Amino acid sequence: MKKSSLLILLLIVLTGCRSTPFGGHAVIDWVDFIKWEDIEYNGIYSGVLADEKFIGEKLGTVKYKVADNVTNPNYKIRNGDAAFHEKGTEIFTIHGQPNLIAVKDASQINGYRVYYSRDETEQQWHFKNVPLDKVNKIEIYQPYTSAGNKLLSTYTNHEELKHILELLKNSEESPNFSPNTEKGDPDYFQIVLYTDQPIAYKFDLQFDGATYYWYPGDPAILSNEIETYLKKK
Repeated sequence: MKKSSLLILLLIVLTGCRSTPFGGHAVIDWVDFIKWEDIEYNGIYSGVLADEKFIGEKLGTVKYKVADNVTNPNYKIRNGDAAFHEKGTEIFTIHGQPNLIAVKDASQINGYRVYYSRDETEQQWHFKNVPLDKVNKIEIYQPYTSAGNKLLSTYTNHEELKHILELLKNSEESPNFSPNTEKGDPDYFQIVLYTDQPIAYKFDLQFDGATYYWYPGDPAILSNEIETYLKKK
């Protein structure tokens, strides 16, 4: 009996589903994807489209939204399927980026959600990959407001850019850091680093009432000097 229970539990974990062993349906935790022309594209969480001018030709539209509609863990995704986008959502190329696609998404900074071909390239939008000497603009947003992403401030001055990047670069890694949530959820910010490339780098930054921290990889503690740049200008 114990072996049978362990086998059932293992099957549930491997399928990535939450279900009862004898139920007819499962709730699947979908990865944010779009499949197009036999290529699976995954959403870029640490990057945003830098400007609408980089949007290229229309490839087609989403044919089927699998989230909320597919409960069979053995379902094989097909061309035109998307995890979370509704049928009819337009899919676009990005100029000069054959391994990227984009769809309009009002919840995203600059209005598009960007996807990369996981078979052709790796998720490369990490802070360690940012060409710091080419950052020409930084924006600070307050996300998750009733009005969406609220732009707090924009920086283009060379000295300000340099100082912000130094604060990020000199943050102290703290893998075991745990934010203080006794007084509620932390304040959330997003910082976007623009270069001359179509994809800007986006990182979450938080404040728990005592400590500013972010996630360039492992959690990292920021100097309180960063507060100056998080205020609305």
